[in-house]
Amino acid sequence: MHVFVTGGTGHTGSHIIPELIAAGHEVTGLARSDTAATALSALGATVRRGDLEDLDGLKEAAADSDGVVHVAHRQALLASGGIDAVAAAEVPIMLAYGEALAGTGKPLVAAGSIGSPGNLGRPATEADPALPGGSEHTGTLRVRNIVETTVIGLAEQGVRSSIVRIANIAHSTTDQAGFLQQLIALAKEKGVVGYPGDGANLWNAVHARDAASVFRLALEKGTAGSYWHAVADGAIPLRDIAEAIGSRLGLPVVSIPADVLMVPGYFGFLANIVTQTYPASNLITRQALGWEPAQPGLLADLDNGHYFPAG
Repeated sequence: MHVFVTGGTGHTGSHIIPELIAAGHEVTGLARSDTAATALSALGATVRRGDLEDLDGLKEAAADSDGVVHVAHRQALLASGGIDAVAAAEVPIMLAYGEALAGTGKPLVAAGSIGSPGNLGRPATEADPALPGGSEHTGTLRVRNIVETTVIGLAEQGVRSSIVRIANIAHSTTDQAGFLQQLIALAKEKGVVGYPGDGANLWNAVHARDAASVFRLALEKGTAGSYWHAVADGAIPLRDIAEAIGSRLGLPVVSIPADVLMVPGYFGFLANIVTQTYPASNLITRQALGWEPAQPGLLADLDNGHYFPAG
């Protein structure tokens, strides 16, 4: 296929493009700067200059392709309008893709969040829909669910649309600013590695190269209106992650009392995230797409040492 990719220079996107090319696909990547264009060329993609604000350009690029992989978002809006503004700006983009691809059966694969079904008291599965948003969820990750439901809704218009829910932690040697890096930076700043309460709340993770494989497989054979789980480690206690970081940094690992002062005092803006539990299953993704994670798991990747460069 000839695939149009947005976000191709990001952490996950920079693995998706080589994954697609290795499988025999041709890739055109969206670049808004000379730096991005150079990076896309280095990955083997054809460069299309433009940005996410040019809806007509995105429609044209989608119409010229055999499928679309969308992992970009308007990050710059975070500073002024928060995640609400980022999500609101993404919906028209998805609708533009829908106009270009309606009735064609061509695939549109967009990035979602593993937390979109909410805390179910059990591992989330691909059969669990994204929870609806609403004004009471302003400023939370849940407002982005409108993007996921918009993409899934395009299946009714003859688009082979699907969402790849990416794990809380996407790790690799090229991770520059993910959640893991933030936890490591916090530990260095505070002089201790903290976890909230007993640290038994469960997190999930995936190697970025394994996540890229899910996007490719969803593009190639995913059914319309489906959610897929790019999750390899489905339930790691947060305390285990903290202990792995502590052993590498040579810092004490401590419980941060889960009250209104202590957790925000250590974790800052991450406080509302680190206290959640996010167990998730990948069974449907593995069975339906034939996906099997092949890269190191989270704790093994931490042991590899690249998150802790010497000096």
